Order: sequence, then C-alpha cells, then structure tokens
Amino acid sequence: MTRYKIEVEYDGTDLIGWQENRQGSSVQSLLQDAIKSFCSEPVTVFSAGRTDAGVNAIAMPVHFDLERDWDCDTVMRAINFYLVNKPVSVLNCVKVNDDFHARFNCVQRKYKYVVINRSAPVVLNKNRAWWVPQKLNVQLMQEQAKKLLGKHDFTSFRAAQCQAKSPIKTLDSCKITQNGDEIIFEFSARSFLHHQVRNMVGTLVDIGSGKPYDIDEIFAQQKRGAAGVNAPACGLYFVKGLYATDDFH
Repeated sequence: MTRYKIEVEYDGTDLIGWQENRQGSSVQSLLQDAIKSFCSEPVTVFSAGRTDAGVNAIAMPVHFDLERDWDCDTVMRAINFYLVNKPVSVLNCVKVNDDFHARFNCVQRKYKYVVINRSAPVVLNKNRAWWVPQKLNVQLMQEQAKKLLGKHDFTSFRAAQCQAKSPIKTLDSCKITQNGDEIIFEFSARSFLHHQVRNMVGTLVDIGSGKPYDIDEIFAQQKRGAAGVNAPACGLYFVKGLYATDDFH
C-alpha cells in the first residue's frame, strides 16, 4: 500500500463542493472516479478542507492510498487524463508516509476572497469574484479587520449548520489589499468554522459600504444576526494548506 499526496486546483462554479453525495458532481467524486478509471482501485480521497458549492481552490492538498506502487508522475498524468474537460486538475504528486493525513495533519489553512469594486458589471471575472458596485472604504475595512485577529468566540460568524464542537478559533492573519478595482481579503488559521470566511468578508464589506457595524460589538453579541451578510461563494478560494514540515514563509 502506497500513500500519495496531491495538490488540486478546481473551479467550483458547477460543483456541489468538495464532499461527495448524490446531488451532483463534487471534487471528491470526480477525483475518485478518475483514480478508479486509471488503476481499477476504488479509493476514498481526503482533503485539507471541505469547500462549499461554488468555492474554488488554487492548491487543495489531498491524500489517498493505492495497492500498487506507481510512479508519481504517472499517477498525476493518469488522473488528469481522466479529468479532461472537468473543472479539476492535479498540479503535483508525491509519496508520503502512511501516517500522513491531508486533513488532520494540516496546521495552517490559507484562504483568499476577491471583490471587484466598480460600478460597471463584471464580465471577465463573473463567477470568480463578488461584484460590489457601491464604493467601499478600504481603510475602514482594514481597521476593523484587525479586530478579527487572535483567539475569539466566532459564533457571530459561523453558519447555523456548522458542526464544529466549539466556536472558539484563532485567526493568525487577516490582510486586505486593493489593486485598482480589485480588493483581496486574505486569511490564515489552523481551522475555520463553516462559512466563517464568507461571513467575515460580508461583514467587512458592509462596514466598507457605510453600515454601522463594529467587530468588537459583533463578537460580544455572539449571534449570527449580529454580523453582516454571507458573501457569495464565487469569490472564495482555498489557497494553500501547510504542514509541520513546510516552509511557512
């Protein structure tokens, strides 16, 4: 038995998310079908994160086991061959120890969210970003975003269906940058609550558009209704998963 770790890029626009179920195509089901097609082995693939429908990934770590010891380049090329015309691509492949787990060994997860802030509707970046036509105060959003850093009870930023045992999370980094009409929100933490990133972005955008929210007050109320809107899935990207042996710079 050989364990492989791959990194996967995907466009979540027409997918139901990472998790396999009977309602439609998922990243997990597409990968499992492709692997089985090339080696005739039924497998279960495990990822560092479970993204929702419409969410994209730049480099999602995934692991799986195969009975036969294949060359890594062969595995990558074979999976991609059977993913042709699918919104999923394998970027690389390495062999890892049997105790490696893409989800449980991940010590840092990085996400970014893209907002296009202009009056003209978005065409080229449709389904790749959140179009916000009203002018946003980026400096105000940056000031409020600093309050999200550190260890907090993120109840006000979690989805009602969130299954995490505790709402206590530690946000390690939060950065907002602007380049022309594009505003990028970047977050990193060991783990996130369901919809936490999208709810943080939605709240910050509400603040930037002039709504009288204050992050400290939102934390204090500890209820979802205290925070802003849930930003649409299209602008969210899983960027990277880091492990203890990785270079964090």
